[in-house]
Amino acid sequence: MFHKLRTTLGGAGFYAVLFLCLAAVGTGAYFLLFRDAQPETALPASSAESTIVSEVPESDVTPEVPVVETVQPQPITETDTDSAGGGEVSAASEEPAVEDVPAVNTAPVIPEAPSLVVSPLSGQVVAAFSVDALTYNSTLDDWRTHDGVDIAAAAGTNVLAASAGTVLSVFQDDLLGTTVVLGHSGGYETTYANLQEQPTVQNGDKVSAGQIIGAVGTTALAESAEGPHLHFSVAKNGVSVDPEEYLNK
Repeated sequence: MFHKLRTTLGGAGFYAVLFLCLAAVGTGAYFLLFRDAQPETALPASSAESTIVSEVPESDVTPEVPVVETVQPQPITETDTDSAGGGEVSAASEEPAVEDVPAVNTAPVIPEAPSLVVSPLSGQVVAAFSVDALTYNSTLDDWRTHDGVDIAAAAGTNVLAASAGTVLSVFQDDLLGTTVVLGHSGGYETTYANLQEQPTVQNGDKVSAGQIIGAVGTTALAESAEGPHLHFSVAKNGVSVDPEEYLNK
């Protein structure tokens, strides 16, 4: 076979092919014999450490908390040199100035009568104010107190509001007949009774001093013996007062 190959390739070509084959066989044997003899290359220390650190879960690493020392604040004391004695004066020892607080007036407020008061009707007083002593009532034929004044006038005579205010109520009283009650400033109330059945005002109306609120009538059963008249009474904070004193203010 070699002879036939040698004849085909010629002399020089035969030896070149033979050399290449031997070189290939030698190279393969070298790698087979010495491959396992090579020492393993050690990883750098820094790489190994980084690998180990990366394998630790973040949740298992406890961060270090810096310890902060709490320092109690100390009062700052300003010192100055006393011009007279040369000693030190501490600002901390100075007492704070106390502001003057105005005194609170605790005296009760006494309401005053309205500034404008007029007579609700001109006429003769036929029954005076009397709450401390009993007076004779000719209609009922008995003795009793009288919380207002009865002013005689012809039926239909206009009755005026004694002062500016608000109509608190309009109603029919069993003894005094058609009645109108006004509320005024200062805790005053005025009552107009024995009016005709249809007053000219109603609940909630605002009235001024001297405004017509109704007319003299004969609706008061308890005072019918006196004839047509106006029963006029005044109360301050719920207590009856003499209408004459109220009208003279």
